[in-house]
Amino acid sequence: MEDKVILLDFWSSSYAMRVRIALEEKGIQYEAREQNLVDKSPLLVDMNPIHKMIPVLIHNGKPTCESLVIVEYIDQVWNDRSPLLPSDPYQRSQARFILMGRSYGGRKGEKQEEVKREFIAGLRALEGELGEKVYFGGERIGFVDVALVPISSWFYSFEKCGNFSIEKECPKIVAWVKRCMQKKSVSKSLPDPQKIYGYVLQLKQKLGID
Repeated sequence: MEDKVILLDFWSSSYAMRVRIALEEKGIQYEAREQNLVDKSPLLVDMNPIHKMIPVLIHNGKPTCESLVIVEYIDQVWNDRSPLLPSDPYQRSQARFILMGRSYGGRKGEKQEEVKREFIAGLRALEGELGEKVYFGGERIGFVDVALVPISSWFYSFEKCGNFSIEKECPKIVAWVKRCMQKKSVSKSLPDPQKIYGYVLQLKQKLGID
């Protein structure tokens, strides 16, 4: 039986972007179904009844939830195509460790400068993990790269809203993003940063944030 793969996603979700990159990197044919995150579809509620959130990967009728779990599932099921996690157990554990506790969410008002400092500090820590490697996975794109590069779609918005330059603060990260974007699996899966910024402006207007 031919695999039937459906992805429940939302275009601006960095978590959904992770899954799209993994699917593209593996060359897996799939159907993307954009979800309304306010008026949840019966399919989304049925496939993810606990959290009712995207992304959800439905493989031959069976759902898998949470982006990193989905990416690892994809890597294990289609393990004969472009492996994302290293085969060595220690290296696999290190890849997972790098991603633990990585959060780049923001707050508003008087906390904006603090958020910016924390964000830059997080990127600098990642620069340390990257070192002189081409990708976090070494010479080829891997699990950590797939998990982290989607946040770059929001870099332009962060810079405009925070009035700073990520390239000036973290040049190695920006260079890594550019290398990742040369991969079709990445460039095809990430939305235009300008479109993301337009979405951010709409959200700020809706929420009454200056």
